[in-house]
This record gives sequence, C-alpha cells and structure tokens, in this order.
Amino acid sequence: MKESAALRSGKGAGDENFPVASLLIARRHRPAILSFYEFVRVADDIADHPSLPAEEKLARLDRLEASLLGSNDDEPQGVHLRNVLAERSLSPVHAQHLLRAFRQDVTKLRYADWDDLIDYCRYSAMPVGRYVLDVHGESRATWPANDALCAALQIINHLQDCANDFRALNRAYIPEDALRAHGIGVEALAGSHASPALIRCLQDLARRTARLLDESRPFASMLHDTRLAMEVSAIQKLAERLVATLLVRDPLSERVHLRKSQMLATGAAGAALGLWRSLFARKAPSSAFAG
Repeated sequence: MKESAALRSGKGAGDENFPVASLLIARRHRPAILSFYEFVRVADDIADHPSLPAEEKLARLDRLEASLLGSNDDEPQGVHLRNVLAERSLSPVHAQHLLRAFRQDVTKLRYADWDDLIDYCRYSAMPVGRYVLDVHGESRATWPANDALCAALQIINHLQDCANDFRALNRAYIPEDALRAHGIGVEALAGSHASPALIRCLQDLARRTARLLDESRPFASMLHDTRLAMEVSAIQKLAERLVATLLVRDPLSERVHLRKSQMLATGAAGAALGLWRSLFARKAPSSAFAG
C-alpha cells in the first residue's frame, strides 16, 4: 500500500476558509500547528476520496493512526506529528478524535438532527482548536468558547458545500429533521438551484450557527497569548461574515466563499479588534477576562 499522501487532493493550508498558522501566530508555534494540519489534511483526503472503497479508506486511516502512535512508520505525516507531540509533551488525543470523525465520514452519510451534527463536530472540529490551545499552553477554561467557534466553522463549511458533498459523496450534513420541517428531503440538494423551501431550511441552520458565534465572541479576550487572540478574533470575524452571506445567498448556485481580498480585509479587521481587546484586558486586570 503506497503512502496516503499520494492520494492528496491538492488542497493546502492556503485554500482553507480560515487562516491556518498564519503569520499572526508566533513563529515557535507555527511548525507544530502545520504538522497537525498536514496530518489532518491527509486523513481528510482519504475520507473524501471519490473512488477509494470504504474498506481501503478505513484501513488507511488505521495505518495513519498507527504511525501517529508509533506502531509503524508507514505514514510520514503520522511519524512527523508523533515526533512533534513528543518534543512538546502533548497528547495525540486531539488527532485521534479527528480520525474518529473521518472514519465516521466513511460510514455515516446522514445526520438526524442538530444534536447529531454537533456530536460529529465534537470530533471533527473542536479538537482542532483544542490542539492549538494546548500548543500555546492556554487554559482549558477556554474550551467551551473554542468548541462553539469550531463547531460554527464546521457547520459553515457544511452549508457552503452541501451540494458538492451530496453529489460527489452522497453525504449530507444537513439534518434530516430540518429538511422535513420544510417539507423536503435530502434529494433537494441535487438541484442546480435551491428551492424556496431549501433556502429557508439553510437559513434556519445559518441562524443557529450565528448563535454559536454569539457564544464564541468572548473567546479571543480570554486568551493570554496576544497573537493567538488576534488570530481567533480574525477567524470570528470571518465566520460572522460568512454566516451573513449564507443568510442571503443560495449555496447551490451562488458564491458563498470569500475571495482572497475579502478574507484579508475581514481578517485584518478582526485581528485589529483582537489586539485592541487584548491590550484593554491587560490594562484592566479587574475585568472578567483578565489573565
């Protein structure tokens, strides 16, 4: 069996909706975050490969985990991350949780309701932010806010890509009860344009996602690392803009991703706000977010 990196989709950190170890992150932390990203990217591309049989996908994910845990050296991304974790005395648990989500992508094609979707996010998204927090030595008291933001980012991706996921992989993250509430089924995702009923369904989910972003808004102010606070604030602002876009556009027929220039402008505004809030928190040690 050849290395799984040979199956890569070609997507890299610069192609994501949100910054990955951007220059806002301190140089000493970026390699550890990028190593984690490369490991996750390989696993994601295995799970989303359009022609690999399910059995091979699961076998490759198992082999990737074995490389992470030291049972083999067959997957370079697993070996590299294993070494990074050892150097920093970090646990592999966050990477293992993501592998659980990718295995679920292979075997589970539908989600019953919002709680079912959030449970998936518990393994597919929340561990990413938790890993970054661990790399920075931040308190686990920040995890609830992190989890809300990461779940929101994941669901934004699901709403943006709902048609492609269904057409290419027969996978639908739009909860079945949300579709039924509007009198439609998952086949509505196959159209070239969203029906009025599907538009209303997706908008309802976008509004629920906006409530997650309300929960995550204090996140950046809770962080001790100013540069990480700036990055989190930039991501929060990007997420809020994308949700606003999903409330007025049809993801089946219209552009619902930001252009690079929009990402830069929105992210810069968010980073500046994060810097201001971080400095304000330091000047006001009696505030709720003082460290």
